[in-house]
Amino acid sequence: MKAKVSLKKLFVSTLFLTLGVSAFAFQNNDFVYNSKEVNGLKVSQSVYKNNNNLLTNYLEYHYKYDDQKRLIENETVCWDENLKTWKKVMCVRYTYSDNQVTTNYYKWNDHKGRYIKENGKTTTMYIAAK
Repeated sequence: MKAKVSLKKLFVSTLFLTLGVSAFAFQNNDFVYNSKEVNGLKVSQSVYKNNNNLLTNYLEYHYKYDDQKRLIENETVCWDENLKTWKKVMCVRYTYSDNQVTTNYYKWNDHKGRYIKENGKTTTMYIAAK
């Protein structure tokens, strides 16, 4: 699906979605978040489940940026309580060119040991000129 959206609208929409999800989570006190920043960019966010004030690992998000400080990858891993380790779940990769941003979704495949692109889950947004 192609849509003309300004970059500001894209970021504002993402911000409101994030704030809405965070507000809901904090309201229930079921999850606690801890972000790590390097040079002003968020590189990871840990999500802990709150079980009667005992925090346990739940999810982690890892972020990568290009040399222009644009988000190029967002990886999600979840805690496997049985194996006591983090397991890869999914990855979103962003590519930028002239006036568009393309988002590709990937799902982790244990058998192949790598991310596999999800067909039909690619979105291209056109950025309006300033």
